[in-house]
Amino acid sequence: MDNEAAFDKFKTCTVEVLQVEPEKVTLDARFGDDLDADSLDLVELVMALEEAFNITVDESELEGVETVEQAFKLVSSKA
Repeated sequence: MDNEAAFDKFKTCTVEVLQVEPEKVTLDARFGDDLDADSLDLVELVMALEEAFNITVDESELEGVETVEQAFKLVSSKA
């Protein structure tokens, strides 16, 4: 899967789980500030991404992940 297709899949999950407009999901968007996501939203998002990409993400790997780009890099490094 190329990067663009992977990001489209990532974005689709993010829009569905966080109930945000697709145009808000950009690489520099911050989960808390820009997408109004709280910690429960992020847990649900990680579970959706794990299922969509058939990967496993350890809780410790999520430390410091604040932007869509950071999360996408983490997911795509495992896919």
